Amino acid sequence: MSADLYNSKTRKKEMKETKKHQTKKWEISIMEIENNEGKKYKVTRRLPEMSVAETKIFNSKEKARRQFNEWLQ
Repeated sequence: MSADLYNSKTRKKEMKETKKHQTKKWEISIMEIENNEGKKYKVTRRLPEMSVAETKIFNSKEKARRQFNEWLQ
């Protein structure tokens, strides 16, 4: 595999956190991803029983964390 091809792919970083909503059955996760353009943060909420998910991508860790906490409320 060439170095250019490897560097162009997105790599998942170590930051990953998943929590469940207290009363609703949503699973909410936040993950840091990195590619050749820089770091981005992916926040996803899923309802596994119904195979439903919503994902938002952020450039800012603070905005991603805000969305993560908002979905937990």
